[in-house]
Amino acid sequence: MEVSPTTRVPFGGEIRDGRHVLTLRVYYEDTDFTGVVYHASYLRFMERGRTDYLRLIGADHRALFQAAEREAPGFAFVVRSMTIEFLKPARMDDVLEVVTAPQEVRGASVILHQQVTRAGEILIDAQVRVAFVSAGRARPIPKPLRLAMRADHAAAQPAR
Repeated sequence: MEVSPTTRVPFGGEIRDGRHVLTLRVYYEDTDFTGVVYHASYLRFMERGRTDYLRLIGADHRALFQAAEREAPGFAFVVRSMTIEFLKPARMDDVLEVVTAPQEVRGASVILHQQVTRAGEILIDAQVRVAFVSAGRARPIPKPLRLAMRADHAAAQPAR
């Protein structure tokens, strides 16, 4: 997506073809002393993408999370593992897109594919395994959340 000063970008991103796309701008606080994005800033960018993806799945996300809370009180998603390829740098004032898509949905975890792009160019490519926990232990992802993630996974697959 090309962003101009008059482009309206949805707050919290949007779901496009089963992928969550979050547009953000690089600020001074995200960079090192040379104006290049500090590597740990990408972790924050991707966390925002994952959080907003979970917020946006399903038409009525509040009901979705209430159903999950009934099935697994005190639930949380935690990062279990992450593999990141730092391909190209971003700089202060760049407009980036964080693209998040479910790659594999399992019983108690999901593998998300995340990319950070600038004008369609991939800067960061990551695989993130996120586990579902309740009461301090891994638990099966509640059915409403699992079904919503699987629907996005199917929508993100190329047509055969």
